[in-house]
Amino acid sequence: MIARILGTTAALALTASAASADYSLTILHTNDFHDRFEPISKYDGPCAPEDNTAGDCFGGEARLVTALEQARAENDNTILVDGGDQFQGTLFYTQYKGTMTAEFMNKLGYDAMTVGNHEFDDGPEVLGAFVDAVDFPILMSNADISGEALLADKIVKSTVIEKKGEKIGLIGLTPVDTDELSSSGPNVIFTQPADAVQGEVDKLTAEGVNKIIVLSHSGYLVDQDVAANTTGVDVIVGGHDNTLLGDMEGAKGKYPTMVGDTAIVQAYAYGKYLGELNVTFDDDGVITEASGQPLLMDAAVAEDQPTVDRIAELAKPLEEIRNEVIGETTEAVDGSRDVCRAMECSGGNLIADAMLARVKDQGIQVAITNGGGIRAGIDAGEVTKGEVLTVLPFQNTLSTFEVPGQVLLEALENGVSEMEEGGGRFPQVAGMTFTVDPAAEVGSRISDVMVDGAPLDPAATYGVVSNNFVRNGGDGYKMFQSAANAYDFGPDLADVVADYIAENGAYTPYTDGRITVN
Repeated sequence: MIARILGTTAALALTASAASADYSLTILHTNDFHDRFEPISKYDGPCAPEDNTAGDCFGGEARLVTALEQARAENDNTILVDGGDQFQGTLFYTQYKGTMTAEFMNKLGYDAMTVGNHEFDDGPEVLGAFVDAVDFPILMSNADISGEALLADKIVKSTVIEKKGEKIGLIGLTPVDTDELSSSGPNVIFTQPADAVQGEVDKLTAEGVNKIIVLSHSGYLVDQDVAANTTGVDVIVGGHDNTLLGDMEGAKGKYPTMVGDTAIVQAYAYGKYLGELNVTFDDDGVITEASGQPLLMDAAVAEDQPTVDRIAELAKPLEEIRNEVIGETTEAVDGSRDVCRAMECSGGNLIADAMLARVKDQGIQVAITNGGGIRAGIDAGEVTKGEVLTVLPFQNTLSTFEVPGQVLLEALENGVSEMEEGGGRFPQVAGMTFTVDPAAEVGSRISDVMVDGAPLDPAATYGVVSNNFVRNGGDGYKMFQSAANAYDFGPDLADVVADYIAENGAYTPYTDGRITVN
């Protein structure tokens, strides 16, 4: 049974008595899949076939097929929904855009999905084509799409499905700042989440629907706010901030998290977990019991072989992408470990410059990335996408956030704290300069920090771009974990660098003294 294979569920009883006409439903859910059709490593990146065979990998579409078959066999009344951001994150998206996503979501039998911000990465046209290709409704309540002809008659604010003789209302929610996070275009106008949800709840309630589920690609905190500031919402299936809920290590809250009578769930990201929430409603559509947890898609879940074979078939053209020439360099780009983890290196400058250029129009002033994330250099001459992926293989995404100057100084001190050991935390930067004295005590090695030519002000607020690994505390950068206005789900860093090389024609690598080592 799936509970024994993947872990036991923890029940949360909300009332001791049950109505005679109780209605039970199992909500199976995913979010932030980001085209991870193949298994992933424990770092959420690509998993080598030999590691997968050894049982060291997670997720992958083939495991989801098996897990869903088992869950449906054990629960006779189920729905499958998605919290958004199926798009973007691997070469499968680069090659197929939404067509491969549609094929496999149809195969898995989804009942509905909300729009995530990354569904807009290639504009309304690609999203519209995806909506046409799927067999289930795509939802988004907090957006006016009436002025966008490519979407106007395709996406709905809410829908009603029937399961075992009962009507279930489903409402979609997407980030209110999607126009800043993606490429939704000028004709899609986003509105506040709680107001939009309440409007659809009222409409559904007037139609006699009293079991209402919100599919919310808005983040755990926004979901709690929506639950607190609306009435009539029974369940919120979340996404956007890759929150793991449950009783396992790394979880940020309970599964489900209860806000009043509303049960909030989310299942991390990348297909590593399949969420399974079991709810019981009374006659009035109020939840009387909610239990479950995200089910880990590890080696204990067998891979469905026809799915494995189909993915392998679709992966063949990716070799062409890996060999695609995206630009050229006039000289070799230095990405060597001994240089990039100890001083300014041309590979670090290339990556940091590319990061800053991508988001500078968003008010970002400084780029900082970890030297350990640079895994190779690039030879002089033609540059292929495969070479860039070798330099940056981790599928890290661009992260933007704001911190005081004092925190930025602490980050630099952390970055140079393991110079003697060749620590991967060494900071490669753009938009700033600094001096480091390796002979000084750890914690007091940094001096002469300049941002845009002016001395660092410890009290001022600076816009920073990094990668999601660093922003979330990787390589000791824990001071960034509480950063303001953090957004960790930008484009893949390798794509950012490849685009930068392509835009610069014949790229000439360089160093310019932005890091001085005394």
